[in-house]
Amino acid sequence: MLGLGLAGCGSSASTHFTVESQLVGRSLKQAVILPPGDTEGRPLLVLLHGRSSTPDDMARKSIADAVDKLGADAPVVLLANGGNHSYYHDRRDGRWGSYILREAIPAAIRRFHLDRKRVAIGGFSMGGFGALDLARYRRFCAVGGHSAAMWRTGGETPQGAFDDAEDFERNDVIGLARSNPGLYHGARIWLDVGTDDPFMSADTELAGLLPGRRFRLWHGGHEITYFDDHAVEILRFYANALRDC
Repeated sequence: MLGLGLAGCGSSASTHFTVESQLVGRSLKQAVILPPGDTEGRPLLVLLHGRSSTPDDMARKSIADAVDKLGADAPVVLLANGGNHSYYHDRRDGRWGSYILREAIPAAIRRFHLDRKRVAIGGFSMGGFGALDLARYRRFCAVGGHSAAMWRTGGETPQGAFDDAEDFERNDVIGLARSNPGLYHGARIWLDVGTDDPFMSADTELAGLLPGRRFRLWHGGHEITYFDDHAVEILRFYANALRDC
């Protein structure tokens, strides 16, 4: 069941809707940035927010401005709700990964009459991890990790990111890429990270395991303002991938 709401104060979202998730067992408010004009037949870009953040925190003015600049090529942007620290994977407190794939994305496609075959996914920090983890399970036109939260071992992870060692092993993106460099089903891949980001080393290692990926190492740390500085180039990558998909 879905409900529609107005954009929140301080958010650049155009609108909101709520997913009454059966898979997570709670109501989850989603934010959306709409391009100018009719949305019917448009592609969808799903962007996942970081830890201790919200969809409205991810609904950046930089993204709205980039969508406007893209014009006819602009996707509808879904800022999906991942809770406080779900890391967007199925775990004890809810099937967060399945909810994104089976509830949030289909709900956005139905509501805005989008092209269900042209979907891309990306995210910042926790959301970057989530996008790269989820893209293993369905075909996306593109997948991106922006300052993605990546670890080589379960012992490196912060409390709350995973339930236990087995949970980390099931979702060890670097290990999975090492075993299967083609795990993203031919999707275009983008990775970027700042030179002062604590995840720089792990993100750089992941980039080296994925053939054909685009990798940008830019000046900056692990702050959402880093993403703002490059939003136009990042959104153009997704728009091009969705156009050609």
